[in-house]
Amino acid sequence: MNKEFILHSDVEVFSIPDGEKILLKKGMPGIITQSLGDNFTIVVEGNMYQVKGSDAEAIGEEKKSIVSNNFANKEEVWNILETCYDPEIPVNIVDLGLVYDCTVSEEKDGVSVSIKMTLTAPGCGMGPVIADEVKEKILSLHGTKDVEVELVWEPQWNQDMMSDAAKLQLGLY
Repeated sequence: MNKEFILHSDVEVFSIPDGEKILLKKGMPGIITQSLGDNFTIVVEGNMYQVKGSDAEAIGEEKKSIVSNNFANKEEVWNILETCYDPEIPVNIVDLGLVYDCTVSEEKDGVSVSIKMTLTAPGCGMGPVIADEVKEKILSLHGTKDVEVELVWEPQWNQDMMSDAAKLQLGLY
């Protein structure tokens, strides 16, 4: 993408790869390097950050929000998961093979969802940021009462877990 911008307002971002919240100040120049799902990956002063879609106006873009009007079921949960991206890799977490298990339980008072997922590297500080995004998006499905996202490390992720589409997109075929 590589689109230049000047920050229109102060904005809270997550530093990549450590996931630390940082405040960037109005007037700072930067480059948008990725716009997938509803988040943006930017570079400011040589450092990489993730900007939430709800803060897009700070970088001169339209607000983005992926919220479903559909009722929570397994298919819709998987559809939502496909809108979540690793901010360093232009492939969604499903095609990357990061989601190991998705359990959807219908109960009297709503739907409970349990996700077991991993990261491409165990030390990645973006894990909690990605897990929070997954939880927030699944909670947007009608009827969802509870979402648990667990980061697991076994089996350890490897490139063989990626879909063929992801491998093609990343030039691994």
